[in-house]
Amino acid sequence: MIDIYEKINELYDKRREVELGGGDQRIEKQHEKGKLTARERIDLLVDKGTFVELSPFIEHRTNDFGLDEQKGPGDGVVTGYGKVNGRPIYLFSQDFTVFGGALGEMHAKKIANVMDLAAKNGTPFVGLNDSGGARIQEGVVSLDGYGHIFYRNAIYSGVIPQISVIMGPCAGGAVYSPAITDFVFMVEKTSQMFITGPKVIETVTGEKISAEDLGGAHVHNSISGNAHFESASEQEVLEEVQKLLSYLPQNNEEKPPILAVEDENDYRPDLTDVIPFDAIRPYDVRKVIEQVADADSFMEIQKNFAKNIVVGFARIKGETVGLVCNQPKVMAGGLDINSSDKAARFIRTCDSFNIPIITFEDVTGFFPGVKQEHGGIIRHGAKILYAYSEATVPKLTVILRKAYGGAYVALNSKSIGADLVFAWPNAEIAVMGPQGAANIIFAKEIQNSDNPELVRQQKIEEYREKFANPYVAASRGMVDDVIDPRETRIKIIQALEMLRNKKESRPYKKHGNIPL
Repeated sequence: MIDIYEKINELYDKRREVELGGGDQRIEKQHEKGKLTARERIDLLVDKGTFVELSPFIEHRTNDFGLDEQKGPGDGVVTGYGKVNGRPIYLFSQDFTVFGGALGEMHAKKIANVMDLAAKNGTPFVGLNDSGGARIQEGVVSLDGYGHIFYRNAIYSGVIPQISVIMGPCAGGAVYSPAITDFVFMVEKTSQMFITGPKVIETVTGEKISAEDLGGAHVHNSISGNAHFESASEQEVLEEVQKLLSYLPQNNEEKPPILAVEDENDYRPDLTDVIPFDAIRPYDVRKVIEQVADADSFMEIQKNFAKNIVVGFARIKGETVGLVCNQPKVMAGGLDINSSDKAARFIRTCDSFNIPIITFEDVTGFFPGVKQEHGGIIRHGAKILYAYSEATVPKLTVILRKAYGGAYVALNSKSIGADLVFAWPNAEIAVMGPQGAANIIFAKEIQNSDNPELVRQQKIEEYREKFANPYVAASRGMVDDVIDPRETRIKIIQALEMLRNKKESRPYKKHGNIPL
């Protein structure tokens, strides 16, 4: 007679078999590549002892191409829920030791089920990707499985934070799920993303390239802009995921957590030394961020892509904010195609998750050139205008130095919905810089004078005094206040407190039609 304890022992035997995945030999190969197993990654990501696995006993049900003779514990993916920093998340972690992590029908079903649970419970969703792509032996049902995942990525976008971590290959159709999610993390040397691999490219086009040069972490973080973060190791990348989650709310109906901070002097005298008074001299806007944000709180996003604009999360008096900042040390802070895309996506992410947006503006304009025009800078630049106009979270702008032309309007001006706009006393707000404007307006007068250079300088100063200083814009209500740079942090803290209960609606519609 079989007693209950035999059945319990059988249960634990089956669990141990599932937890071994593809077995000791394949686990060893995974480690030899510098990669962790699916379960080791989960242990590093979630708080100790909090992970609860779901559907561990699911297996494939395909009999073709010899699969009937192959067991696949968990069907190549571990799913479940746990806590990060004491707050719940749902997740999946693909197991490369089982079928190379390839996605089949039941594998996809496990992921889709846990995504639904995340949405129902208003909880962030994290995907740890390590897969050879679709399971070819299962045919079209694998592609159908991807479709179910893509659909959920799309409909849950803006509802719960979705984070993708690429920890190995991610090829073919598999790349489109991370592309829809809010943030993509990659690991140097061991993770790659591409639609078609090096061998296919060589066959079709004759081009020879390595997997790393085609779709490695550096490529997607600096050239394509498909990824947001890169780290040197799997442990580091998972620590970065934990850090990112600390800035985000659980869902779109909550606000981000506010951390307790020690009282400190918010008057920052060093700010006057950060920015050169000369409008054409470069500087690093991160030094402004260091002075205004809480110490060591800035988490830059897409650090190595479109470096002429700096975006990321920070805390001010413990409150999460999104920062959008021109970077004068790169392309004089001008906006081009890539920086427009980068900023617009980040603005919409902040708006989705109730994160106030602060803009530090020092912009010469939209970047000129035939390549930019033919590449569609009109369409791409319009994304920034659209994103700021659409956003209903608290929106603050601080004009640090220059605000010229259409870029002034695009970067959260009062006319497109800024709640408050501050300007430093040295700010120049105009259609173009005083030098260019004087050369156009007073061209004949300068040319016909006995001392053209002297007259040019006089006219530049005349234009600056009449049109380019912040008091002209302030007199028209386009700037709410001209502030002492040393009081910038104080003014922002006051504004965030005043706007904490802001509510703003938009006309009813299914959705807008952003120029993509």
